Amino acid sequence: MIQNVYIVFTMTQTTVVVTTRIRKEIKEVLEKAGIKIPKVVRQHLEELAWKIQLKEETEKLRKILENVKPSEKGFAEKSVREDRESH
Repeated sequence: MIQNVYIVFTMTQTTVVVTTRIRKEIKEVLEKAGIKIPKVVRQHLEELAWKIQLKEETEKLRKILENVKPSEKGFAEKSVREDRESH
């Protein structure tokens, strides 16, 4: 008998306030154009943080791969052939 299993994850996000100053003219131009400054700044910072994390993880993988020796010549061909013949 299969029973339904429900798993509920609750994530709380801790936020902080980041403040910056820009020239009044810049703010006026952006607001006049309908730009939601906090939203744009938030999106940019989130994207920037994601790029930084991606770069760090890529570097970790690169270091791991430095220690991996390449496969022998013909390995891929041999593996594909074995796989096809096993079916």
